[in-house]
Amino acid sequence: MRVDGQDVTATPAPGQCLRTFLRQEGHVAVKKGCDSGDCGACTVLVDGQARHSCLVPAVRAVGSDVTTAAGLGTPDALSPVQEAFVEAQGFQCGFCTAGMVVTATALADEDGHVHLDEDGLVRRFKGNLCRCTGYRSVRDALAGKANVVRDGGVGDPVAVPAGRRIVCGREPFTLDEVPTGLLHLAVLGSPHVHARIVAIDTSRAEALPGVHLVLTHRDSPDVLFSTGRHQHRTDDPDDTRVLDDVVRFHGQRVAAVVADSVALARAACALIDVEYEPLPAVLDPEEARRPGAPLVHGDKDAAASRIADPGRNVVAASHGEVGDVAAALAASAHVVRGTWRTARVSHTALETHAAVGWLDDDGRLVVRTSTQVPFLVREELCHVFGLDRERVRVVAARVGGGFGGKQEVLTEDLVTLAVLRTGRPVQYEMTREDELALAPCRHPMRVEVTLGADADGRLTAMHLDVLSDTGAYGNHAPGVLFHGIHESVAQYRCPAKRVDAEAVYTHQVPSGAFRGYGLGQVMFGLESAVDELAREVGIDPFEMRRRNVVRPGDEFLVNHADTTTDLGYGLVEPGDDTPSYGLTQCLDLVEDALATTRAGDAALVPVGERWRVGEGMAVAMIATIPPRGHHSTATVSVDADGRYEVAVGTAEFGNGTSTVHVQLVATALGTTPDRVRLRQSDTDRAGYDTGAYGSTGSVVAGRAVAQAAALLREDLVAAARGILEGAHEAGVAAGRAPTSHDAPVVGPDGVRVGDRLVTFAELGPRSAEGSHHGSPRSVAFNVHGFRVAVDTATGTVRILQSVQAADAGVVLNPEQLRGQIEGGVAQGIGSALLEETVLRDGVVVTRALRGYRVPQMADVPPTRVLLARTRDGLGPHGAKSMSEAPYNPVAPALANAVRDALGVRPHEIPMTKDRVWRLAQGASAR
Repeated sequence: MRVDGQDVTATPAPGQCLRTFLRQEGHVAVKKGCDSGDCGACTVLVDGQARHSCLVPAVRAVGSDVTTAAGLGTPDALSPVQEAFVEAQGFQCGFCTAGMVVTATALADEDGHVHLDEDGLVRRFKGNLCRCTGYRSVRDALAGKANVVRDGGVGDPVAVPAGRRIVCGREPFTLDEVPTGLLHLAVLGSPHVHARIVAIDTSRAEALPGVHLVLTHRDSPDVLFSTGRHQHRTDDPDDTRVLDDVVRFHGQRVAAVVADSVALARAACALIDVEYEPLPAVLDPEEARRPGAPLVHGDKDAAASRIADPGRNVVAASHGEVGDVAAALAASAHVVRGTWRTARVSHTALETHAAVGWLDDDGRLVVRTSTQVPFLVREELCHVFGLDRERVRVVAARVGGGFGGKQEVLTEDLVTLAVLRTGRPVQYEMTREDELALAPCRHPMRVEVTLGADADGRLTAMHLDVLSDTGAYGNHAPGVLFHGIHESVAQYRCPAKRVDAEAVYTHQVPSGAFRGYGLGQVMFGLESAVDELAREVGIDPFEMRRRNVVRPGDEFLVNHADTTTDLGYGLVEPGDDTPSYGLTQCLDLVEDALATTRAGDAALVPVGERWRVGEGMAVAMIATIPPRGHHSTATVSVDADGRYEVAVGTAEFGNGTSTVHVQLVATALGTTPDRVRLRQSDTDRAGYDTGAYGSTGSVVAGRAVAQAAALLREDLVAAARGILEGAHEAGVAAGRAPTSHDAPVVGPDGVRVGDRLVTFAELGPRSAEGSHHGSPRSVAFNVHGFRVAVDTATGTVRILQSVQAADAGVVLNPEQLRGQIEGGVAQGIGSALLEETVLRDGVVVTRALRGYRVPQMADVPPTRVLLARTRDGLGPHGAKSMSEAPYNPVAPALANAVRDALGVRPHEIPMTKDRVWRLAQGASAR
């Protein structure tokens, strides 16, 4: 076959698919997202036809012309379709983009535009999934719409620095560059939800030719740790081993095989003989706390492992009260009560968890991994394996999506153990089935809410009882629980509040960090209850919020007196009349947008008696930085040619921080983005960074970068003054006129003072370091509104209008901000209507993307993005963080709209068609 114009003479192995063959031959523009024909990341042209290469037997492509995204163009000579994706910025993480580009190429005209009606467009692209963008920018690319510029600074829609490589499939992701002599690792999983390993015989597997190592619990370090990563490792319970002799959920690691190929490693796993003693299991989080329930980690020491009560399966708890809730409820004019439930949700980042490790020439361990937190991964590997920090390097290339799911150690520990044992490079890549069935998911929660209000609709009492199911291990369980009950409750003024919250173990797939970090679940219940209370009082839901939300000067109260001192309403600079608090503006913007559409777009409403129309809204507050410290150190340097290099530890996974960091440097130093190069997410080549989570890439790492750039500017100006003063003194001595006293200006060629230019060659290479430590912190707000039509005959929810207003501070890059909000809304719509990790008897049954419904292009309506006019002096140039926040109000706003349409309140998400249909039938029966 010919691939990208070159003859390939290698012979495919029997049964090998085209995707693995192409990557084997070095054509890494072809990505693996599912290997089941569902995601489109592996799309190639076979004799001009777009095909999912994971479904094409490689032998059938022999004699064909195969074209990958890399064969369509190069970064210096893009094809028209690739150019269109760059100009529209039709991507975020970029992992799906090569496949998108190839599919579009098969449909495009000579100018790179795709001319299809809506039905044709969504049908042809239903096999290409994007988890990041919400598809609006992809649609813009297909239509030839330009959204970005190449040059510019802060406030401009500057293009992604790696964009031209991304659209060609030439920007390296985790496994696109691997060392020679690579071995592959596969895992044997448990067939039981809870069992003890009585005996394990690996002799048949070890005897298989090509097998280099078999690992069992006997090879595991006797060190407990948590896969969840935070600045303080003590935030999470130490309840996990690399390999354990007790398995606590279906599919948990039992053994690992290292072999010459993935297929061989998997075959060897099947030859491992294991004798299990099945143990009693608890699958219901309510039952887990009851006396006599099977214990998940009853063998752990509560203090040593930091588990709240292992004898009750409680990993974390918060109980407390301010005021007298019972008395306040008794005196309230209006009281509402309800119980709401949220499902497990998979992150479904298209790049699966993967790591490759090796020993460098100095014998140091190097791990290249798909992670949001390379420095925290390094710290935990050193902890588990007793390694010196100087002997470990962790690198993250561009990461194919995260959403919190890559704030874990899921592959790196096994790779490290295998490399240390074999001395050879080892790679471990999780499959899509692994991701859906074994990787941590969003915590399912039960949220009971009781609210009281006076006759005017002002809150008098609030009681929340929250139960979070952390599954078999407690990674992120405390943080998700405490964060989930904090901003959601603190955003309302209320004299009496009580919160009882517990996170419990069950023998099911672990939960973990997910976009919103617990707020989305708790807010679904609380915002639904506030909406219902507004109906009881008889006031508009927007007015209900206006009367009750916190305002500057109010304490952030949950269930105890607020002892934090670093969380506030932002910093307003002296003399600046722009507020930092933007909630009031956001409420007004969404209310006005819904009213305008309601008055003028009746044509959008489906015709027929079975359709019911409703509107809903919800509010969400979030702290702009995680609590108790988040650190970043950055260096900005310049060479004699005036080219800058930024060394910063934060990772890029579609969050857009790389672009923002370039913009910050370009603005501070009077240069253009193309003259700024990033060196990032490498523990050897950048200063310490806690990691890219909690939306900190701009407000923490960005602050460090901005400070380093400002200090470098000061150094350049001082050096230029010194050079000119020396020249001035020499000129006076020689009788020449003195130099200019104009203010120095740093530009692309050097430092100019009046008509004098001191070039970078004269100034010489220079650098400066900046840092930020994540405190003080402020809050940001998002308000979402929906208008929907509900088909009572089928349960279909059709979104007629979606609008979100965001309190984002000064906008550093408007296109990226819009994309983050749209992507968060799309993920929120998925959680609200479509997505659920389904378990039966503790076993995940939604094990492929065709059964787990990630939103396709057809499922995501356009969202109008509106921005409050705010400025927060705590952020770089007045910006706030805005990556996690847009997700949080979506599900409750959509549920409130369904309630408005049907007259019956949804209490469970996702609101799938069958559940909505049952609601509609109940409404009709009334």
